[in-house]
Amino acid sequence: MPRTYTGSYYFFSFIVLLSIIVFVHEWGHYWVARRNNVRVEVFSIGFGPEIFGWTNDAGTRWKISAIPLGGYVKMLGQSDLPEEDENLNKTSEEDKPYSFKYKSLAQRSAIVFAGPLANFILAIILLIAWLVFDMTYLIDQQQKGVVLRFGKHVSTLNPGLNIRLPRPIEKVRKVNVGQVRSITHKASMLTQDENIVDVEVAVQWRIGSATNFLFNVYDPFPTLRQVTESAVREVIGKSELDFVLTEGRSEIAQKIQILIQDVLDDYESGIYISSVEMQPAKPPEEVKAAFDDAIKAREDEQRLVNEAEAYRNDIIPKARGAAARLREESNGYKARVIAKSEGEASRFEQLLTEYKRAPKVTRERLYIDAIESVFSNTNKVLIDNENGNSLMYLPIDRLIDKEVKRSSSSTFKSLENQSSSTVLDNVKNNLKGRLRGTR
Repeated sequence: MPRTYTGSYYFFSFIVLLSIIVFVHEWGHYWVARRNNVRVEVFSIGFGPEIFGWTNDAGTRWKISAIPLGGYVKMLGQSDLPEEDENLNKTSEEDKPYSFKYKSLAQRSAIVFAGPLANFILAIILLIAWLVFDMTYLIDQQQKGVVLRFGKHVSTLNPGLNIRLPRPIEKVRKVNVGQVRSITHKASMLTQDENIVDVEVAVQWRIGSATNFLFNVYDPFPTLRQVTESAVREVIGKSELDFVLTEGRSEIAQKIQILIQDVLDDYESGIYISSVEMQPAKPPEEVKAAFDDAIKAREDEQRLVNEAEAYRNDIIPKARGAAARLREESNGYKARVIAKSEGEASRFEQLLTEYKRAPKVTRERLYIDAIESVFSNTNKVLIDNENGNSLMYLPIDRLIDKEVKRSSSSTFKSLENQSSSTVLDNVKNNLKGRLRGTR
């Protein structure tokens, strides 16, 4: 703010304040004078020529004058100069009841004393307003209020509207405990295997205890930076370069956070570390290419290991499935062969029992079953003629086809319903009869 503007601001404020005080002072005179039936001729704010004014029904001229350095109230019969005293004796009889001079001593004293009394009452009102304003204190949602009584901590205010003793008895220092702050530390450090590495760490923190933050540590911010640097150097100094550059970032960040918090707790600093994030570390520029090759080789190794694991995870389940399938198939084949063998053995035992009872019938039955089994798989029939040496051949399938072609539609339908198996059954029955006759 320019000095000219500042000076004008203070001058204008002084004029306004002086005008208010003068107005209240003169209003006290005016009000008591009117209560005592004294005619007030002029009520002026300022001195000199009138700038603006009006006259009320009581005959009082209210005006604002050109020089704003005070004010006055002029009453009838009031004189501040000796030459004016001669004019007071000329007051008419009808104006004497309204004249200040002809009022009693108590009335005149009350009128004169009313001005300072009005100022005193104004001061009391302003004091009460200032006390009410100063004693009420609003704490935001994310803040804590630390109350100091003559510089000594006495209490801590929670968020909301609070009341305290006025200054300078008590003071309240607001501390934002909800805001998350951040500091960054970047430096070149020596690892355990005596290599230099560039490390950058970002620390997120907030105020946990407002009282400890204000009083236990002289300057919390530089202290936090120094503790962070010390913790980073300690953790990096106990780690190898390869670990710092590759998979150790998260573990290193966790160790740094624990170490910083332990030191700050020992100091009772009131600071809580929310998180520590470590940026990717960089090797020295002189050996950066070699480290890049090493990292690439390690990545290739890990990739090949992952591919081998994927192949292993793919082939082993398949092999186990194939082995399980073969075991199940072999168990099924075993069960099937055993069951079939047991069935054949059981059937043979039953057949043997029947053979012992009726050998001839059993032999015929076996013969017939064999012939039936052979002829059931063919459409050709061979007939042995007893009267000659010739062997008759019956192509049943061709005969049926020819018969179908020569027959009418009705005959075709009847043959269609008659199957070749029926014809074969008839032939078989004739053969059985002939065999029985020969025997």
